[in-house]
Formats: sequence, C-alpha cells, structure tokens
Amino acid sequence: MGQEIEKAEFSAADFEKFHCRLLEEMDLLRDLFDKNVFISGHEVGGYELEAWLVDNQAKPAPINQEFIKQLDNPLVVHELSRFNVELNFHPHELHGKALSLMQSEMSDLWRLCMDTAATMNARIVMMGSLPGLDDAQLTLANMSEVERYRALNEQVLKLRHGKPIELDIMGREHLQSSHYDVMLEAAATSFQIHIQVSPGQAVRFYNASILASAPLLAAAANSPFLFGKDLWDESRIPLFEQAVNTDHNGVIGHTGRSRVTFGHDWCKHSVLELYEENIEIYPVLLPTLSDAGKEKLWHLRLHNGTIWRWNRPLIGIDENGYHLRIEQRVVPSGPTIVDMLANASFYFGLITTLANEHTAPESRIDFNQVKEDFYTISKYGLRGSIHWPGEGRVDVRELLLEKLVPAARKGLAYLGIEQSDIDYFLGIIYDRIESRQNGAVWQRNYLYQHNCSMRELTEAYIRNQQSSLPVHQWLI
Repeated sequence: MGQEIEKAEFSAADFEKFHCRLLEEMDLLRDLFDKNVFISGHEVGGYELEAWLVDNQAKPAPINQEFIKQLDNPLVVHELSRFNVELNFHPHELHGKALSLMQSEMSDLWRLCMDTAATMNARIVMMGSLPGLDDAQLTLANMSEVERYRALNEQVLKLRHGKPIELDIMGREHLQSSHYDVMLEAAATSFQIHIQVSPGQAVRFYNASILASAPLLAAAANSPFLFGKDLWDESRIPLFEQAVNTDHNGVIGHTGRSRVTFGHDWCKHSVLELYEENIEIYPVLLPTLSDAGKEKLWHLRLHNGTIWRWNRPLIGIDENGYHLRIEQRVVPSGPTIVDMLANASFYFGLITTLANEHTAPESRIDFNQVKEDFYTISKYGLRGSIHWPGEGRVDVRELLLEKLVPAARKGLAYLGIEQSDIDYFLGIIYDRIESRQNGAVWQRNYLYQHNCSMRELTEAYIRNQQSSLPVHQWLI
C-alpha cells in the first residue's frame, strides 16, 4: 500500500525542501549500504492483490469507501478508483508449507471480502482488466477520496501542461482514447509479488526478476480486453505505461524514461543505482514533507513509490530494522487464488535459481533484447518467442515446459519448500502451459465461441472464479 499524504496543493518551496530531504536521505541510504545494516537471512515472500467491485450487472460498482468501512479490516485499502480495492497479506519465510499457508490466508480474506460485497448487492472480482469497463466511467467523480490520488492527478497534469493523456494501443484491434486525468490507470489491476533478500544478493535477484518477467507474463496473462477492444494478451502493460505519462510532447518520459518502465539496463553493482537514478531522472511528483527523522527515509520511499518500474526495489522499515525487497509488478490479478499463488511460486523458484547460478545469466544476454522480448510476450503471450541465455531464440512455451518450470522446482527446493507444495503449485503452472490456456486465452476463446457480450463473458468468468478451479481446467 502507498504512503498517505495530507494535501494535494504544493508550492515551489515544497518542491525545493523535498528535494533537499531526498538528497539527505540518499546520503543516509548509501551509508546504510556501506555499513550493511539491512536484515539478512532466509528469503521472505509476500504479495498484494488489486481487485474490482462490480454490481449484479457485472458493471463497476463505485462503492469502495462503503465496502472498506463495512469490512473493517486494515489489510484492505483504497485503490485509485472507487470500484477497486487492494488486499494486503502478511509476508512469510519461504520454506516448509509457506505456499499452502499463503493460499489459506488469501482464501480466508477473499471469502470475507466476498461476503461483505454480497451484503451490498455487489461482487468482488480478480481480473487484470474488466472487459465491459466503459471509458466514460473513468472520471474524477469515481476517484477514491484519498489525497494522494488527487495530488498525483494534479501533478501529472501540471507536468503535461494541461494536455490530455493519449491512450493508443494497437493489438488485434486498435484502441485510442484521450483523458484529462490519470483515471486510465484504474482500468488495470495486478498481483504484485515481493521477495525480501539480503543486500549482497539484491543485484542478482533484481536482475533475475527482470529476466523472468517475460516468461512469467506468458504464463500469467489475463488482460486481453479493454473498453470492449481485443488488444494484447496483457493489455495492462501498454495501458499503465501510457496512463501516467508525464510528458506533454507525446513521447513517453521527458528524458526518454517513462515513470512506468521496464528500465534501460541491468543493475551493475548495487540497487542503490536505481535510487540514484530516481533522483537524477524523475521529477518529484508529490513533495509532501514529513517530520519523521531522516532515518525513516520517508521522502526517499515516497518518491520511489511514484516511479512504477515493472521490477522495483523497495526498502522497508519495521521493529527489526531495515529490509530490502524486490517487487515484481508484471502479473495481472486473477483468474483464481490458486492460479496467483502458482504464479508466485513459479516466480520465487525461478529467480532463486537464476540468482544462484555460478555465472550470472544476465551477463550472457543483452538487456535491450530482454526488454524487447517483454513487450513481445505482453502482446502475444504463450504464442510468442523470446531469447534466453544459452538457448538463443526459443518458443516461450517450449522454454517454460522444458527449462524454466524445472528451474523453478530447483529454486523452491533450494529454499526449503515442502515437496508437496512444489508439486501442487508448479504442477498448475505446467498444466496451464501444456494446455495452452491461461486467463487471456480462456477469455478470448469463450467470447468468440459463444459470440457473447462482454457482460456475459464477465459473468462466465466470475462463475468459474468462484468454482476455485485453476484456469486451465475452465471449460469453454
């Protein structure tokens, strides 16, 4: 969940003071890395889930404030729009029955959310993009009453000098739309996966997370439709990159660097490089000043939270001290809890293997090629091909089945995950890939097989989701 702020209007002095605080906290962060004060030990996994609230007609229901109040659970918070919420979960050390425990905890909270929504004649849905969402519903009237979002909207538009945000996605169909606010971002929901690592391994895990992005997305794609158009297998990717474009000249990023970005190179020596880049390249969006001491790194973390790298380093502070996490942001919400936990399991296992290879795999492949492959897979999903270290160009489905799922098994075993959990969750990944049916494929096949409306597609999706069967077992 993001840091809350108290106001949406800022002066030039606010920006100047905030920048000074950033520089002070950056100096402290360098010192913290030099002294190696971050918590080390066994890897810890966690995740956040963004979800939709819909009415009995499968239309977005702008009721998140009332829903959150009635649910009364601190783990469920607002998202940008009134028809979205975010579910947060406790992290777990990645060993033993951790994956089963995660599934149980997620199921319990989800059940509470479903029950609460039902009392409001509504439903809660995990789905990357809602097929029947109407562009006209993405207005400021449907923005959550949270100052951070209002401030974000104001500052993005200021950087664009009042010019509208232009959405232009060419997929199977062509979508164009103009918005004078950032509400386009609300059309995409994700399942954000975290792994806490030791500073000495952070660079390897970060680069491994980048390398894993394309194959992970191929397995997990679940967002083929947006505003009734058939676009990419994971249309969230171009949507989000364009939705908070702060450049007013039509080119993403005034420096050629989008605030939603895959990045421009491997991390070389320390994840400090990414925080330094944040200050050097990206203008401050939310210059809210805090009285918290600089040891809280409040301003540095807030600024980092306004740069949405698809793979992002995070610094956490709790009663035990400072800890370092890698956040993987490419995975969409849904189709089911077990599907998402299978995605997380695959991610944890694969990057653990990649990060512990004797020769860093990122040293054997060009970053720009990996970046290009990421967008190719975002568009084509399991039908695409990518480059892989030691393999050259290969069909992504073949790579997953023959190389990467076994690599994920090896990584989970290395972490100490029980064999029954490894078999169960990675078995779901293997069967999904072998069957060629992820969420995106099922949605397209169902729509065209039944020649139905987007509402009917969404209703069928919800029925299947409530069955708890993994998506590769869903019937067309």
